[in-house]
Amino acid sequence: MEWVNETSVREFFFLDFSSLAELQQLLFVVFLLLYLFMLGTNAIIISTIVLDRALHTPMYFFLGVLSCSETCYTFIIIPKMLVDLLGQKKTISFLGCAIQMFTFLFLICSHSFLLAAMGYDRYVAICNPLHYTVLMGYGGCLGLVAAACACGFTVSVVITSLIFGLPFHSSNHLHHYFCDISPVLKLASHHSHLSQLVIFMLGVFVLVIPLLLILVSYIHVISAILKIPSSVGRYKAFSTCASHLIVVTVHYGCASFIYLRPKSNYSSSQDTLISVSYTILTPLFNPMIYSLRSKEFKSAL
Repeated sequence: MEWVNETSVREFFFLDFSSLAELQQLLFVVFLLLYLFMLGTNAIIISTIVLDRALHTPMYFFLGVLSCSETCYTFIIIPKMLVDLLGQKKTISFLGCAIQMFTFLFLICSHSFLLAAMGYDRYVAICNPLHYTVLMGYGGCLGLVAAACACGFTVSVVITSLIFGLPFHSSNHLHHYFCDISPVLKLASHHSHLSQLVIFMLGVFVLVIPLLLILVSYIHVISAILKIPSSVGRYKAFSTCASHLIVVTVHYGCASFIYLRPKSNYSSSQDTLISVSYTILTPLFNPMIYSLRSKEFKSAL
């Protein structure tokens, strides 16, 4: 292993797929096909929503923004990972690592708050339908997206500044396939409990608070749906919420496992497996979950 004892680390070496040297070409083909399929699916969804005026509603507006968000944060990670799978020297500069972490955190945190905004949309649509067009007008939707992005930007700036402000003088071998919080923080020469606490509390802010807002919204939604006398009406109302609930469960489940557990329980192999699920598989399946369950979207497509 290469150690940098006297000078600051200038680049990081990705090691996570090095133990699968014989399978790296196969992994490259599999991940490339999945990535191209995900890009194609999201492109179809976004273009369909833009071109069909029947889909110019708040729910599909948020779905379009969600597809854009997922496409962007996979673009930050997967192309670099594909290059590394075929390359001999799997490196990233110190600055490049900081930029990758900042951009990924900005998009993934905004994504988390965006799911909360979609939960609020379903709450207003079912519990307060008479005021839906007023509360969820074009300005209201843009305001929710802007608020989600502002929260994501603030969190990513604070976390990235805290981590890359630490000294890195020891190993520069990163047991992961991109610059995520725990693997990079593990390489820091020393860091205070205060910085760990701040990062953990920001993780709670990004994951727990939006999830609680979603749960409160759906408690009211389910209560309102159960009061609908028609079984057809209840089924239709539940079906509009089911896709969102599936995506919420997968997103917050994976992210909470990665970012909200104690540092002593960190495992690079477990983190890699879960990270692959939310950086490759989740963006692949989320658009299909939403679109295939929607009669309006299938008709427009």
